[in-house]
Parts: sequence; C-alpha cells; structure tokens
Amino acid sequence: MRDEILAMLKELRPEHDYAGSGDFIADELLDSFDIISLVDMLEEKYGIEMDVEDIIPDHFRTVECIADTVTKYLKGNR
Repeated sequence: MRDEILAMLKELRPEHDYAGSGDFIADELLDSFDIISLVDMLEEKYGIEMDVEDIIPDHFRTVECIADTVTKYLKGNR
C-alpha cells in the first residue's frame, strides 16, 4: 500500500520528494486541495468512502498516516 500511496502523491505533485519528507503538511507538500484530490484517488483505488471527520491534516502527514486511515476503512473500523 505504501508504494501505491507514494505513486498517487507523485501523480498529484511530481515535483515533490514525498519519500524524503517526515511531515507532508509541515513541509508544505500537500495543501487542502491536494488532500481532497488524494481522498478521491484513495476512495476509487480502495473502494472506500471516507467520512468528513477523517479528512484532517493529521491523517495526511506521512504515508504511514494515510495508510493507517485507509486500513481503518478496509477493516470496517470507521
């Protein structure tokens, strides 16, 4: 899943080095529009529908944070 998420991020913003960042928000690699676009990509790829309450910066700071949020939906633990 990590590689798939990194590929989505690179599709959104190919100029950024997501693999070298420890915090996408603090490093200004993702803005609110990017997060919404990424949510759409994640929902389509994984067949999930994220709740608005989960679309917060803390869930998009790292690949691991994003993967944890997606995994929660895949397991049905919303």
